[in-house]
Amino acid sequence: MKPSHLLFGLPILFLSLGCQGHHDHPKIKPKYQVTTPLQETTVITRDYVSQIRAIQHIEVRALEEGYLEQILVDEGQSVKAGQPLFQIMPRLYQAELGKAAAAAEFAEIEYQNTLKLAQGKVVAPSELALAKAKLDKAKALFQLSQVHLDFTQLKAPFDGIVGRFVARKGSLLDKGDLLTTLSDNREMWVYFNVPEAEYLEYKRTNSAGKQLKVRLETADHRMFEHEGIITAIEADFDNQTGNIAYRATFPNPSGILRHGQTGKILVDFPVNDAIVIPQAAVFELLDKHFVFVVDDSGKVQSREVAIRNQLADVYLIASGLQPTDKILLEGQRKVRDGDLIDPKVLEPKKVLSSLSVYAE
Repeated sequence: MKPSHLLFGLPILFLSLGCQGHHDHPKIKPKYQVTTPLQETTVITRDYVSQIRAIQHIEVRALEEGYLEQILVDEGQSVKAGQPLFQIMPRLYQAELGKAAAAAEFAEIEYQNTLKLAQGKVVAPSELALAKAKLDKAKALFQLSQVHLDFTQLKAPFDGIVGRFVARKGSLLDKGDLLTTLSDNREMWVYFNVPEAEYLEYKRTNSAGKQLKVRLETADHRMFEHEGIITAIEADFDNQTGNIAYRATFPNPSGILRHGQTGKILVDFPVNDAIVIPQAAVFELLDKHFVFVVDDSGKVQSREVAIRNQLADVYLIASGLQPTDKILLEGQRKVRDGDLIDPKVLEPKKVLSSLSVYAE
């Protein structure tokens, strides 16, 4: 009889356990911060490695051969247009000029005598023409000798700064030997390379043809005091790099910029109606970018997004999000697709104001 009483009691036990299960508390949904993308017109800054060049930079070379008799300036000295720089020994050229002057004077006397004889019809007109040709030749040789003598003194063709000397006083020079360089630093040309996609973006945005203003960061990581403007774009793209060269012109009244320096060009580029989200909301998987989107019921679902630009603490989204989407700000490693959360919605401006790129 005892076994039958035991079997009879089992359904009662199971029933009792089942009733207890109906009173279990529902699972608590975790609370996480969420926000929506901020849609606004913003400015992104792109930087490009650049090379700084003087607007005029030339090599000063000997125009005549001979001994370098005098150096009339110093390295690094500012000079004015027409100021003498070097003197090559002129005595040989002075002698040649004297010889040419005498020959021209002789030809002039000979021509005048022949002219009188031609007027008296003593000589034929052809004799007069020959005398005139000899005179013209003598004058041309005199002018050429004067040019050679002038070339023994090298003068600055423009205002500028003298570079390092290559030759020293007493050096024997051949025609064309390098003596120094001369740089006009009143304005500077700064060259930098732009990728094709960014070139097209600049051109489409600036369809009105306005001059694009740029800034220059020098090697000491300080901003140059004057803005520059884009004054030239090279004709062709480099097929190996896919870049095209830009040239910006900067005023340089203080002379702080010198030929051969390097720096970084900064271009501020406006983006209208940009969708901005914190970088903290984005996670990467297999070189792709994702966010967790939260629906009205609190369910999270991952979604791939395309990044347009990256700033200090935010991303500008090219596609994948709408301004009304709610995105998860924290706990990306703790949730999975389909999980339910208790969202704490934060205003996007408040979220972004705490980031360094917007905290000003």
